[in-house]
Amino acid sequence: MNLLLLHPDDHWLDDRSVHLDDQRAEHIRTVLKPSVGDALRAGMVGGQQGRAVITSLTSEGVCLQVDLQDPPPPRHPFDIVLALPRPKMLRRLLRTVAEFGVANLHLINSARVEKSFWQSPLLAKSSLEEALLAGMERASDTLMPVVHQHKRFRPFVEDRLVELCDGRPCLVAQMGSVNALRDRSPAPAVVLVGPEGGFVPFELDLLQRVIARPVHLGSRTLSVDTALTTVLAQG
Repeated sequence: MNLLLLHPDDHWLDDRSVHLDDQRAEHIRTVLKPSVGDALRAGMVGGQQGRAVITSLTSEGVCLQVDLQDPPPPRHPFDIVLALPRPKMLRRLLRTVAEFGVANLHLINSARVEKSFWQSPLLAKSSLEEALLAGMERASDTLMPVVHQHKRFRPFVEDRLVELCDGRPCLVAQMGSVNALRDRSPAPAVVLVGPEGGFVPFELDLLQRVIARPVHLGSRTLSVDTALTTVLAQG
């Protein structure tokens, strides 16, 4: 935990004092092991960051005096469109987009996405937030990526993608493309990452006919999690 994340619905004693008695308090007591008077980095989810000074530390909980005046870090220049991966991988990728500060993650369907993936409990709002918060704590960020779910590929591409890009370049990661992502102009963009095995020819053709331009990530075949990290590292 590099940043203690606080929530508006925590047990606030007044405008600047909060009492924690959940897993965050347990982490402070057993892992960080501070003393009364020590300060921790803290931030309000959706808001600013700063310091939280420990005023009370007991087996029943932790009380902190909070001073939040610093802005959150800037957002990543890419919004990501990602073919829904298998649930085990999705949890890791949610942490990744949170660590990089992605503002919007669009999960979409594809011919190579198994229908059962859309039934995963991880897609519930509470589970998504839990995975994203883990990445935010690690990266010292207070702004949570917004996760959008699109269960039909063609309507998403034909009806939503142009509006979503909103004048920004729309790029699709595709091995063998002439142009490299790293050679793009330094500007915000929307980048699409396909499933394991990539988008099928029909999907690539539709994406390019509507708006997308293919770019490659290098000469090697990458797994989805490596491809996403590679994309974000070049933003």
